[in-house]
Amino acid sequence: MKDFLTRTHGRGHMDWTDWLSYGYLLIGLFTMFAPVVWLVMSSFKSEAAISQFPPTFLPYTQKSVQVVGHEKPLPLFLTRDDKGEVKPMAQVRRIGIMATMVDPANPEQQVRVNINDRTPVNELQFALSNYTEIFGKFSFGLYLWNSVFITVVATLLTLLINSMAAFALSKYKFRGQKAVFLLIIATLMIPPTIILVPVFLVINTVGLLNSLWGVILPAIATPTGVFLLRQYMLTIPDELLEAARMDHASEWRIYWKIILPLAAPALAVLAIFSVMWRWNDFLLPLIVLSRSEFFTLQLALNAFQGELNTQWHYLLAMTVITLIPITLVFAFLQKYITTGIASAGVK
Repeated sequence: MKDFLTRTHGRGHMDWTDWLSYGYLLIGLFTMFAPVVWLVMSSFKSEAAISQFPPTFLPYTQKSVQVVGHEKPLPLFLTRDDKGEVKPMAQVRRIGIMATMVDPANPEQQVRVNINDRTPVNELQFALSNYTEIFGKFSFGLYLWNSVFITVVATLLTLLINSMAAFALSKYKFRGQKAVFLLIIATLMIPPTIILVPVFLVINTVGLLNSLWGVILPAIATPTGVFLLRQYMLTIPDELLEAARMDHASEWRIYWKIILPLAAPALAVLAIFSVMWRWNDFLLPLIVLSRSEFFTLQLALNAFQGELNTQWHYLLAMTVITLIPITLVFAFLQKYITTGIASAGVK
C-alpha cells in the first residue's frame, strides 16, 4: 500500500503530473468526505453549540460554574473591566446588551457588563447524550426495526424474483423473448413519480396502506436487477444445464443448485444496490405509511423537523446512525460491485 501511494512518474522525484494527480485526488477526497465529517462532529454538539455563530468544527460547549446562592450552574465568561484587567465571571441574567455578572469567588457583589466586553469560555465536550436520549424520548428502536425489516425482506424477495426472471430470459428460448426483455429495460425510462398515483391506488385497493408489506411488495421487481443478472447468466455455459437435464434434474433444481451458486457475484452486487435503495427510500414509505408506529428511519427524520421548533442535536445524531449500516455494507462488499458489474458485461 505504501509503495502504491508513493509511486511517481519521475525517477526518484515528483513529476508535475504527480502533483496534479495528488491535488485532484485530495480535492475530490475533501469534497466527498468533508460534509460527512462535519455532520458527525455536529452530532456531538449540544443544542446551544449548534446555534452558535460563527460555527465551530469541534463540539465546543460554553463552560458553566456552580455559584453559591444559585441553584443552576451559570455560564462563564472572560470579562474586561475599565482598567483592562481580564477575569472570569458568571452571568446571572441578561437584558438587552447589558448582562449582570458575578465573580464566582465573590458571589455577593454583582456588576453590569456590556456583552461586547466579554468572551465566552468554551471547552471541548462531546454531547454523547444526543445518542443515548433518542432511545428514551423517541421510538427510535421501533423505527430502526421497521427499516431493517423492510430492507432485509425486500432485498431477499428482490434477489429471488429478479434471478428467476433473468434465468428465464437468459436460458430459455421462446417467441417474444427479446421483446419482453426490451419491454423490461424500457421501464427504466419511466420516472417513479409518474407511477406514484397508480401504485398508491393499487396498494389502497389490496388493503396494504399503513403496512410494511405495502412498502416491500411494489418494488421487489426491478429492471436494473433483471438486466444485471441476465447479462451475468449469459456467461454460464448451457452445457452445464444440459448435463443436469440428462441426469433428470428438474428446472427448479437447476436454478437452485447451478444457476444461483454460479451467479453469486452478480447477486452480491444486486444485494448491495437493493440494500441502498430500500434503506434510503423515502417517497414510497411517505405515501404508504401515515401512522407513526410504521415509520421508517427516513420518515422519522422528516417528522422531527417541526414548523416552529426542530431539535437539531437529536436529528443529527439520528442521521449519523442511519448512515452507519449502509456505510458498513458498502465498505465491506464494495469489491463485489466492480467484479460483478465487470463480469456481467463479458458476453
